[in-house]
Amino acid sequence: MSAARAIISAPATARRGEVIEIKTLISHSMETGFRRTQSGELIPRDIITSFVCLYNGEEIFRAELHPAIAANPLITFTTVATESGTLEFRWRGDKDFSATESVAITVA
Repeated sequence: MSAARAIISAPATARRGEVIEIKTLISHSMETGFRRTQSGELIPRDIITSFVCLYNGEEIFRAELHPAIAANPLITFTTVATESGTLEFRWRGDKDFSATESVAITVA
């Protein structure tokens, strides 16, 4: 399991029915597996392969990532604020990479 730093930008409060924007940025080298060392050996692939966001336990967004994604992937998406609760973010990848973060949202 690798350590990674994630930054989440999501509103702490919203009105019911409001469309909210969520941004996530996670630190990861996203090594493609196509580059070689100076001695010619392939550098093994090490990428984040999936990202999921859950809103009170229900999946609201999913992305499958591939070697062409840049290092430190930034993912931006929107959803509708329906109720107060928790947004949970999960990243999974090669070499048993796993990271989970969560933020609370209050809907009035």
